[in-house]
Amino acid sequence: MSLSALYDLPAPAKLNLFLHVVGRRPDGYHLLQSVFTLIDWCDTLHVERRADGRISREDLGPALPEDDLCTRAARALQVASGTTLGAHIAIDKQVPWGAGLGGGSSDAATTLIALNRLWGLHWPRYRLLQLGLTLGADVPFFIGGHNAWVEGIGEQLTPIDLPPAAYAVLKPPVAVPTAAIFSSPLLTRDTPRTTIAVFLAQAKSFGKNDLQASAEAYSPQVVDGLEILKQNFGLSRMSGSGSAVFAPCDAFRQECSAQSPAELVRSLVDPGSGWLARYCSSLESHPLLGWCTD
Repeated sequence: MSLSALYDLPAPAKLNLFLHVVGRRPDGYHLLQSVFTLIDWCDTLHVERRADGRISREDLGPALPEDDLCTRAARALQVASGTTLGAHIAIDKQVPWGAGLGGGSSDAATTLIALNRLWGLHWPRYRLLQLGLTLGADVPFFIGGHNAWVEGIGEQLTPIDLPPAAYAVLKPPVAVPTAAIFSSPLLTRDTPRTTIAVFLAQAKSFGKNDLQASAEAYSPQVVDGLEILKQNFGLSRMSGSGSAVFAPCDAFRQECSAQSPAELVRSLVDPGSGWLARYCSSLESHPLLGWCTD
């Protein structure tokens, strides 16, 4: 019997443990080196098959743009596969946008993975990866399903084993536009290339986020978030091209031991301030990794 619906599908966020801009292509796209790690801050999708060919969306949390990335992903797969089926997609949006956590890209990836199964397409992973790249540079990472060493514009993925880790993640009210970051005169575009071996040898102390100076200039709230984490955890860094900042919780200071790291993270921001604070654990792989054949 064919499936008619898939419920409670996770779309996990990611952190950039570092992000170096190592060059620029003739078409203007920036060349990157980064390590992406999946974390357990997730959106949840519910996808129902439609026989009438329509693609519809329902927002169970904050309202999304009418033509959001997961809706575009569904249409792209529909056209590329030639299916006459449609889908109704309901999204419980928990990962904030404009944060650099890849929430929209992850929603698109989960949509493609789910519809590949729901529509009975049986596409192998590499075909979904190719389609995902047309939607956004981060989408292939989530389809790939592994923590990864990332190069190119985000499409060159090398799976990498990372030890389990926990992170404090803060998201200020401001959303930082990607275009403003990459057009900033403060952006470094010539960081020397490095290797996986060098990263693994230095672990959490390695590298930086080349986009951070641009984001700090765009909004003092990014600076505030970085300072809050540095004071409480000793380290802080921006993730991706958005406003979210994070710190490894293994740098948790012992003098604060009256609180657990999770309790401390929740106490870093005032309720109703517009700030979000989350204690996150890394994921070894995407929860839907086994839904695609390689």
